[in-house]
Amino acid sequence: MDWVNAIVQGTLLGGLYALFAAGLSLIFGVMRLVNIAHGDLIIFSAYLGLTVVMATGLHPLLALIIAVPAMAAIGYALQRGILNHTLGDDLLPPLLVTFGLSVILQNGLLEVYTADPQKMDAGVLETASFSIGDLQLGVLPVLTFGVAVAVIASLQWVFYRTAMGRAFRAVSDNQEIAQLMGLNRRHIFGLAMALALAVTAVAGILLGIRTSFDPSVGGGRLIFGFEAVIIGGLGNLWGTLAGGVILGVAQTIGAKIDPGWQILAGHIAFLIVLAIRPQGLFPRISG
Repeated sequence: MDWVNAIVQGTLLGGLYALFAAGLSLIFGVMRLVNIAHGDLIIFSAYLGLTVVMATGLHPLLALIIAVPAMAAIGYALQRGILNHTLGDDLLPPLLVTFGLSVILQNGLLEVYTADPQKMDAGVLETASFSIGDLQLGVLPVLTFGVAVAVIASLQWVFYRTAMGRAFRAVSDNQEIAQLMGLNRRHIFGLAMALALAVTAVAGILLGIRTSFDPSVGGGRLIFGFEAVIIGGLGNLWGTLAGGVILGVAQTIGAKIDPGWQILAGHIAFLIVLAIRPQGLFPRISG
């Protein structure tokens, strides 16, 4: 039963990793942009949620009402103002610009909030649990996994069932033809980044409720997000959820064997998948 519990807890942890990865998967699928600053934007979202909570007294989950549209607006402005100018056949300029953005975010957060670890207080939600047979499940991890499924299902619906999703797919498949058809690719890319950072806001606030954070931890969240995306398959949203679950289960099984192996086990699982199936476990869905 201990092993079953480790697998279940790893599955629930995978929901948080899927939220880290969903924005990465979306923007790579639409504009082939690898955002090195993504982890720091997750931590920025957590600090934004913390600021909203401290200023208004709202519960951290209610802070999403302010944080999600705020991050979406930041994403649109960032894409239209900076990142659109770096996109092209050369992958290096956006990598360098987002790396610079990562450095700016880390130092800016350090200046404003100091290096002291912070955490959002969600009250009884943090410790509440319920039993299913011999398994004891925390309400917060179950809620996080449910939110991850809902977010990815919503993104999938937007991508394949809406006019905006058709525009995303059109500019992803062929930017020149999409432009000739009257689509403004710069606007479409801005909308994609806005959607990605709205998801990042959800991930950041749930992270801030679950554990403490400081300005330096964005790099680790970026690595977990990348690993989940690559395990699942680049551009495949449901694959991203599967990748997050595989990464989470590998970590909890590693921790079960030896507490020091938790992070290492996740990296090993990532390398095994990369060696056996470099394109990821699930191909990108087209159409």
